[in-house]
Amino acid sequence: MHTHKKLNNGFEYIEINNSSASAKIALNGAHIFHYEQKGKKPLLWLSENSNFEHKKAIRGGIPICWPWFGTSIKQTQPQHGFARTSLFELTNINELDSNTTELSFKLEDSYETRKLWDYKFLLEFTVTISDKLTMKLKTTNNDSKEFKITQALHSYFLVSDISDVSIKGLDKRPYLDALSMENKVQNSEITFNEEVDRVYQEVDKTIIIQDKNRFIIIQNEGSSSAVVWNPWIDKCSRMSGMKDDAYKSFVCIESANAFDDFKIIKPKQTHILKATLF
Repeated sequence: MHTHKKLNNGFEYIEINNSSASAKIALNGAHIFHYEQKGKKPLLWLSENSNFEHKKAIRGGIPICWPWFGTSIKQTQPQHGFARTSLFELTNINELDSNTTELSFKLEDSYETRKLWDYKFLLEFTVTISDKLTMKLKTTNNDSKEFKITQALHSYFLVSDISDVSIKGLDKRPYLDALSMENKVQNSEITFNEEVDRVYQEVDKTIIIQDKNRFIIIQNEGSSSAVVWNPWIDKCSRMSGMKDDAYKSFVCIESANAFDDFKIIKPKQTHILKATLF
């Protein structure tokens, strides 16, 4: 079952309930801000202080960073691109069976996007809600010239306490430490006792979040990079839409095409970034 809902300020989202799971997806940014398997805790973290307003990013859930990840070459352009604050069109909802709901969204170039990024494109986002959360982000180049993208599905995962969390599947992988801008190699599982902001490369395995009472599995396709992030105490206290102690209850593992994993898309060609979470 799906329901189209609207807040008093006009902010629209789709609520999904089937036999396997429930979810909420905003049209603003095609942003998944809730996913919960039946009988389990929510998979995604959402800030209590987050905005639900048009053209503003939601803090938590899964923002879509596109067509660039991080800061653009032009410093005046928005952090993480414009997709996460753009209004997507809901193109289809398909109840495949009692356990599975598929939703399709799209974003096309417009006068507003071309002021920021002067290319013709079609961005399609397909979300499947079942006992797994599956996302496909498909970029099509509708221009006469090639373009370069970096991107990420910026997933915030709900955890019991960040001090009880470890990340497996990235051992021996090279990474850029974005705090020191040094290139390093991971030599163990990842744990947290300070701010972490790293872009891992050569990622070809399943990533596992081991929490105190559960495992979370992340499987990626069309990607060989992943971002691991937790702002810790000082940065968290300075961030908008987030309580001072919010860092304790989430970790971000972002399915990405970032830095050396950028994609060049030629005219009429496509690229698909896929992530499956459970």
